[in-house]
Amino acid sequence: MQLELAQIPIVDGAAGVDGANVQRVLHTIGQRSADTDLIVFPETTLSGFPTRDNIRDVAEPLDGPSLTAVRNAAREARVAVAVGFAERDGSRFFNTTVLVDEHGDIALRYRKTHLWASDVGVFEAGDRYDVCSFKGMTVGLLICYDIEFPETARAVASLGADLLIVTNGNMDPFGPVHRRAIVARAMENQMFAALVNRIGPGDDNLTFPGESALIDPFGDVVGDAGHEQNVLRATLDPARLEGAREHYRYLHDARIALDLATVDGENGQRSRVIRAR
Repeated sequence: MQLELAQIPIVDGAAGVDGANVQRVLHTIGQRSADTDLIVFPETTLSGFPTRDNIRDVAEPLDGPSLTAVRNAAREARVAVAVGFAERDGSRFFNTTVLVDEHGDIALRYRKTHLWASDVGVFEAGDRYDVCSFKGMTVGLLICYDIEFPETARAVASLGADLLIVTNGNMDPFGPVHRRAIVARAMENQMFAALVNRIGPGDDNLTFPGESALIDPFGDVVGDAGHEQNVLRATLDPARLEGAREHYRYLHDARIALDLATVDGENGQRSRVIRAR
C-alpha cells in the first residue's frame, strides 16, 4: 500500500470550502502520485482548532460543504483520504476524523475520546473505537492526545487492526511525546502506525513541529517527515505484519483482565492487590 503523509500548515478557524485549509487539502489530493492509495492529513485539518467562541461557526456536519468537497476530490482522483475536522451533530460538537475511500464514501468515522485541555468545553468526547476494511487491511483511527494512552491503541488492535492512523495536532514542547508514543503503540500491538502532525505556527503563539512518520509492526521507522512542510511518500509492506506476528502475538499472550482484591498478608495485615487473569 502506498501512503502519502501530508505534513502541512493549518490556519485555525479558516473553515469553509473557500478557506485556506480546504483548498490546501484539495491541492494536495490533486498533486498525489498516480499509485498512491491513501493520503493522511493532520487533526482538524479542514477547520483548524476552533474555540468556544467560534465552534458554532466553524463546525460542519458530515454532509457539510467542506467534507463534501474533499469526498468529491477523492472520488475524482480515485484515492482514499483520512482527514480531521470539527464535526457538528445537531447541537453537539466533536473532534472527528473520517476515512474517505477512493469512491468518495465515508468508510470510517472516529470521534476523539481523550480531550486535550484546549478541547474541553469546545468538543464532547467520543465513546467508541471502530475499524474498517481498506485495501485488504483492517484500519483504525485515533486523534492526537489519544495516542498517549496505551489502552486506545490496544482497543483498536483488539478489533483486528493492521494499520492505525493517528491524525495529530501536537505542539511544542510536546511534539516528541507523540513521536515516541507512536513507535511504542506500533510495536506493542504488532501493527503499522501512521502519525501525521501539522507544521508551522498556530493561534496563541503555538508552534507545531511536524515529526510525522510511518512505523512498522516491529517499531522500525519506515519513513519520517522531519520538521519541514512536505508530503512524505511511504510504502506499507504487509509482509512486515506476518513477520512481526510469526512467533508470538501480544494480543493472544497478554493477561490484561485484572481483578482488584483484598488479601491477607503473612504479617496478618490485609493488602490490596491486582490479580491477572
